[in-house]
Amino acid sequence: MPKNPEIKKVLVLGSGPIVIGQAAEFDYAGTQACRSLKEEGIEVVLLNSNPATIMTDKDIADRVYIEPLTVEVVEQLILKEKPDSILPTLGGQAGLNLAMELEDAGFLEKHNVRLIGTTALTIKKAEDREMFKETMEKIGEPVAPSDIVEDVKHGLEVAAQIGYPVVLRPAYTLGGSGGGIAQNPEQCAEILENGLRLSRVGQVLVERCIAGWKEIEYEVMRDGAGNVITVCNMENLDPVGVHTGDSIVVAPSQTLGDKEYQMLRTSALNIISELGITGGCNVQYALNPNSFEYCVIEVNPRVSRSSALASKATGYPIAKVAAKIALGYTLDEIKNAVTKKTYASFEPMLDYCVVKMPRLPFDKFISAKRALGTQMKATGEVMSICTNFEGALMKAIRSLEQHVDSLMSYDFTGLSYTGLVKELEIVDDMRIWRIAEALRRGFPYGLIHEITRIDIWFIDKLAILVEMEKELKAVGEGKKELTTELLAEAKRIEFPDNVISRLTGISQEEIKKQRYDNGIRAAYKMVDTCAAEFAAETPYYYSCFGSFNEAEKTEGRKKVLVLGSGPIRIGQGIEFDFCSVHSTWAFSKEGYETIIINNNPETVSTDFDIADKLYFEPLTPEDVESIVDIEKPDGAVVQFGGQTAIKLTEALMKMGVPILGTAAEDVDAAEDRERFDEILEQCHIPRPAGHTVFTAEEAKKAANALGYPVLVRPSYVLGGQGMQIAICDEDIDEFIGIINQIAQEHPILVDKYVMGKEIEVDAICDGTDILIPGIMQHIERTGIHSGDSISVYPAQDITQHNVDTIVEYTEKLAKALHVKGMINIQFIVDGDDVYIIEVNPRSSRTVPYISKVTGIPIVPLATQIICGHTIRELGYNPGLQPAAGYIAVKMPVFSFEKIRGADISLGPEMKSTGECLGIAKTFNEALYKAFEGAGIRLPKYKKMIMTIRENEQEEAVDIARRFANVGYQIFATRGTARTLNEHGVKALEIRKLEQESPNILDLVLGHQIDLIIDIPAQGAERSHDGFVIRRNAIETGVNVLTALDTARALVTSLENRAKELTLVDIATVKNDKMMQVPKGFIKKYL
Repeated sequence: MPKNPEIKKVLVLGSGPIVIGQAAEFDYAGTQACRSLKEEGIEVVLLNSNPATIMTDKDIADRVYIEPLTVEVVEQLILKEKPDSILPTLGGQAGLNLAMELEDAGFLEKHNVRLIGTTALTIKKAEDREMFKETMEKIGEPVAPSDIVEDVKHGLEVAAQIGYPVVLRPAYTLGGSGGGIAQNPEQCAEILENGLRLSRVGQVLVERCIAGWKEIEYEVMRDGAGNVITVCNMENLDPVGVHTGDSIVVAPSQTLGDKEYQMLRTSALNIISELGITGGCNVQYALNPNSFEYCVIEVNPRVSRSSALASKATGYPIAKVAAKIALGYTLDEIKNAVTKKTYASFEPMLDYCVVKMPRLPFDKFISAKRALGTQMKATGEVMSICTNFEGALMKAIRSLEQHVDSLMSYDFTGLSYTGLVKELEIVDDMRIWRIAEALRRGFPYGLIHEITRIDIWFIDKLAILVEMEKELKAVGEGKKELTTELLAEAKRIEFPDNVISRLTGISQEEIKKQRYDNGIRAAYKMVDTCAAEFAAETPYYYSCFGSFNEAEKTEGRKKVLVLGSGPIRIGQGIEFDFCSVHSTWAFSKEGYETIIINNNPETVSTDFDIADKLYFEPLTPEDVESIVDIEKPDGAVVQFGGQTAIKLTEALMKMGVPILGTAAEDVDAAEDRERFDEILEQCHIPRPAGHTVFTAEEAKKAANALGYPVLVRPSYVLGGQGMQIAICDEDIDEFIGIINQIAQEHPILVDKYVMGKEIEVDAICDGTDILIPGIMQHIERTGIHSGDSISVYPAQDITQHNVDTIVEYTEKLAKALHVKGMINIQFIVDGDDVYIIEVNPRSSRTVPYISKVTGIPIVPLATQIICGHTIRELGYNPGLQPAAGYIAVKMPVFSFEKIRGADISLGPEMKSTGECLGIAKTFNEALYKAFEGAGIRLPKYKKMIMTIRENEQEEAVDIARRFANVGYQIFATRGTARTLNEHGVKALEIRKLEQESPNILDLVLGHQIDLIIDIPAQGAERSHDGFVIRRNAIETGVNVLTALDTARALVTSLENRAKELTLVDIATVKNDKMMQVPKGFIKKYL
């Protein structure tokens, strides 16, 4: 069937801010689909609240609305743009839920808008637990015995009937939110309460627990004519019970016999046909390892995290094909974009092994529980490809960038035999390292399998890696020679040179020489979707040893290496992928041949058609060097890939690859305390006084000389890792301890802590002139990490004198550091004084947002400057650009409810996973939209709790009064209540945690509170009470604010609730509208 001629204008729903469970994979799928629709001449209207992604870029859709994903906004947008169709299957769970609400309300029918991609009935059959069960029973597909409950009492009865343990899954939620496994009635009641609250329809499924079975997934496609194919099948290394997003996943499955493979494949194709899905779909199975018994866990009638992995693993562009199917094409009419010869109806064949490993955030949340269960915790993932499983696993481990490079990275040698047996039962991010230790001690495979339920095949593969460690250790002990055969075998299973060197005691240089002398070098194979039956047109490579090389060295054009940013983690998110992709496109326009190295399957940069060549490899010096040897690039660009790329600078220079843009020593000068101080002195720019120290004793001496409070942090970090505010000597001892856990060879910085307004600037410099797109101001005062604070463009309440100083300092610094390309600077404004906090001569996380709201394409300009153009030549007037006609508010989004035991109070260490944007003509509307987009929809119950530390109580009075005027009833702890009542704000006193019931915790758990404003005492001695209350609040869905500035912003937004929002199409934002906010305007409002 050719394209449906009635589809002319499509509204695509995005997935909103990045949270745990819904990450960049939807941005990648959405971007691919929008490009696919535009190829067909369709007018694309996009709605997505996330400013950090490529998807919300004006090149991707015809109309781009970065607005909150709420029913009101979608309704208003449909009335304004009048699309004839909505495509909801690319926006993850957020997009599906929105479409379902509009469909149920009859809004779509009333305005003649059709759902394309998948019908409402299909979505219901897959998502509604009851209908799903009926559908499965109808076609004879087994599901675990279960029942749907809508209250706790019924839930406990059902659980008793099915028998513990039971799994609880709320309907219509994402990443297993609110679900869990209950072993007894107490746990069951607790999970049910939380789950019922999180479910959009107030339903929770209670089902028999099949933890311990194998978890298998099939990614399948179906078109409107009923043609079905499997794209890929995947197997989780972990048994059922660990969320697939937190599991190590292997594609294709390794431990299934042909009978099992065919049985599940037939089942998956039956299911997708019965549900009538058009497009991509993901089916998850539990398979009993001891028989052919299986059951269907769930079906996702949309593009999911697994589809992104399946796309990257096979090279089959699922989202692109799904978008074409939505328009009415059939699989045999769509060309495979990778081979350009075969059609999308060919099933991909793999002649290699793919391993995905999750990137878990426990290095950010040291107090958090590391246990993995049915609720997802990973912020991102890495993928690696090799010709054998062991090699792929080793590559994935070193791609994580978590100071691990082999199975010896976590040390369990101190455990006794019984201790190790006990620890094998723990399911967390270190489990495969424990298994490796058990194998070193000769535990039988059977015992390990019995405890962990991990298939013996995987245990045997881990044993092969452990065996190789033993062989190499024997060389180090002088019992053997490092023969060419042994070295070749170690490289075949991807032992990196530095690990071989550590085990054998032979230097890395000698090992490398021995490898080169004997021709043991990385060879590159192509991912071609068809096991090399047809030639692929798109060069997409992975490395292996002991094979012939398929990557041809290309000649002719100048070549540039773009280093990606690796897995998504807190502090280094999708913003850097945005920068990498834009710079790649800009280099192509300048006539360069582009090569991307990256290992993140969720992102746009690893899509097959972004660069001329894609290498899916770990970002370590050795892996990069193997590519450099073959490609011989003319230069590498590191300023767009975050800290991951910056860290490779020195290694690249040693390989003789020129660094394009700002020189490496200038980057180093900005990071090195003493050199940077010299530059500041030459430029006459002040910074808060500070010292560089190495030990806790020196740190205390420095702190007392400066006077507390001080800021303590390691040098060379991103996302404020390990940064803390100390108010006494004890704090310093504790913080230095934590910093040293992260193994620091770099010194520690101690600075005087200055309170003031935090201002941020991203600028471009061409060596002589600078261009500043705009100045941003953070609503929270200094001390909260810039990535976690609300940021406003243009800066609202700084004087013209401040602005002039900021522009002057930016210019001086950019010149002193000889910046070519981008620079990001953070300032503190305190009255008339402007201090510098830090300077990064690279792209930053605010670049995508500031590009979109000013209409200035920062990354392409920076790239053109790196290629030798100047700012004037590119048609811009140097200096600060006139403000755009809008006010934009960037709001951080957190995923605290997913990580049990993490403290949520904000400080200098970054904790947010994503962001959303509010953009409008007025500050108040922009602020209101930003809170809406972040999911803070108030008021509900109009009750709030305030507990404020003593030195800020006076300031809190005015905020409390404004909340009271909006209609809030205020509860407060004793000291706060006294202060409020004395100033004529009515507050009810509540008892502290340790006092008898009813106390503050009972109030929080009573599901009647909208908001808690909790300003904890500073320093390490933060009370345990506050921690318990903040945790419980998050887990019961209460909004918690830990800074008065955020509270002030929230009440401002509540006072100005807009009846009708003005929607802004950012694809039309030009940079010529002059609009200045009158001075003192914001002061009056705040």
